[in-house]
Amino acid sequence: MNVYAIFADHVREAVAALAAEGQVAAGLDLSRVVVEPPRDASHGDLATNAAMVLSKDAGMKPRDLAERIAGKLKAVEGVARVDVAGPGFINIGLDAAFWPAVLAAVLRHGTGFGRSTLGAGEKVNVEYVSANPTGPMHVGHCRGAVFGDAMARLLAFAGFAVTKEYYINDAGAQVDVLARSAYLRYREAVTGEKAEIPEGLYPGDYLVPVGQELAQVHGGEYMSSPESEWLPIFRSFAIGAMMVMIRDDLAALGIEFDVFFSERSLSVGAVDRVGATIEALRASGEVYEGRLPPPKGAPIEDWEDREQTLFRSTDFGDDVDRPLKKSDGSYTYFAGDIAYHKDKVDRGFLKMIDVWGADHGGYVKRMQAAVKAVSGGRASLDVELIQLVRLFRNGEPVRMSKRAGSFVTLRDVVDEVGRDAVRFMMLFRKNDAPLDFDLAKVIEQSRENPVFYVQYAHARAKSILRNAAGEFEDLPQESAAFADAPLARLDDEGELTLLRRLASWPRLVEQAAAAREPHRISFFLHDLAGEFHGQWNRGKDLPHLRFIIENDRELTSARLALVHGVAAVLASGLKVLGVEAVDEMK
Repeated sequence: MNVYAIFADHVREAVAALAAEGQVAAGLDLSRVVVEPPRDASHGDLATNAAMVLSKDAGMKPRDLAERIAGKLKAVEGVARVDVAGPGFINIGLDAAFWPAVLAAVLRHGTGFGRSTLGAGEKVNVEYVSANPTGPMHVGHCRGAVFGDAMARLLAFAGFAVTKEYYINDAGAQVDVLARSAYLRYREAVTGEKAEIPEGLYPGDYLVPVGQELAQVHGGEYMSSPESEWLPIFRSFAIGAMMVMIRDDLAALGIEFDVFFSERSLSVGAVDRVGATIEALRASGEVYEGRLPPPKGAPIEDWEDREQTLFRSTDFGDDVDRPLKKSDGSYTYFAGDIAYHKDKVDRGFLKMIDVWGADHGGYVKRMQAAVKAVSGGRASLDVELIQLVRLFRNGEPVRMSKRAGSFVTLRDVVDEVGRDAVRFMMLFRKNDAPLDFDLAKVIEQSRENPVFYVQYAHARAKSILRNAAGEFEDLPQESAAFADAPLARLDDEGELTLLRRLASWPRLVEQAAAAREPHRISFFLHDLAGEFHGQWNRGKDLPHLRFIIENDRELTSARLALVHGVAAVLASGLKVLGVEAVDEMK
């Protein structure tokens, strides 16, 4: 039950009725009409911009049109008053009896309340994390992982058919460096002598067990062999070991993927799909041989003064055409990424969302150009950029990891503060803003700790329901049964505030999904928790506002229905974020 969508339909019906009566022009574009909460709650429960956006096409002054629309809306069931404000804004106040119907809908649907059909089953590919398989994931990967996973969950809740994908960067120089680093650990395991790790190789202790496993499998077979013999074997083994580690780290964070896609598979095997993609683009005129002009401003990292294979990305809005092959004939990263996104298109994904680190911002235009080219303009690529995480403990920066040696690993953070604290706090700030994460503060049990505050609200709701079951043994246990309670008894302003907040959940879900902003969910939950805690605290001072009234079973039943509703929406939102809705705080 989306109150705002329902009343947006009522507004459109009112305009249509006016058109049928000849009071306004017919055929007005009603797609821009929205209904939302007013900025000032004293103005009412709902507000619409209808007169403001329709007045020009209607050939009327906004306020005159607003008065006519308001006249129609006054007849809508559940409307207590309609006011025209300022130049033509329409504010709507709902009858107090309207809100129990919303709560009844929450109780009937439980944690499914707010689930939307916005996506209409459209396929969406969400690619995120995609860390190089050269070591454990660090805390910087953590934010992108949580954001991508929460966004995928949010889109699924809003009705999209979501595929979560991890792109394994297992081609290129970095995996050869990994193989050489693993080889040194292999020699250590065979000889028992500690190896010096030269600069440029990976020094972390996480490769020690990899070297030991290689020694168990191969013995001393490759101790004196040339690199050309052992490099492909050690590379494949080390990548496999790193991906096991990465999957374990992700699982600790509650993240699973539908697809793991190997970059190497695009160019190694029976078909060179990178080369095939380049030739297909050449045939359609989007690839040519030419020279790039020297950069005028800041240097372009991949500029070379030579004739080379170029993609016409300027035809699609990019700043400069982009190289697809290096001077040694190997493919650029961009060429591989084009082939990868073409593969997504071939798999039926015309809507793609990639989650990248903020340092890749300059790469966005060229990839969006490539997606247009390989799909004939049918597909779209949205890129969400993730800003840095700065890790602190009691206000002091945390810089090193015992396991990785040069950075703090994702697993270190999850093991110290727990999955729920990590996930919620990574989503308690917009993804394109830097985030300060203090390991000490996120485990505090206080209202200053957002994840504790929200989880405690759900636990408090469950505690109230347990206590009520002890006082009134004949009360139902299932929340849906409370839909028949005398909900009209909920007339205190604090109770109505909670009802209005619950009613806004479906709209919030659709807005957050459309904007790709899961942080809106965490903000909503924090606000709902605050209002629920506030109402509980009022009951401490004013006994007649308590949720359990021993000598008034009907009022208790109505208030327990509200508690069930709050618990359901808190649990629903926490599930979208991938955070547990706990029944008891420990």
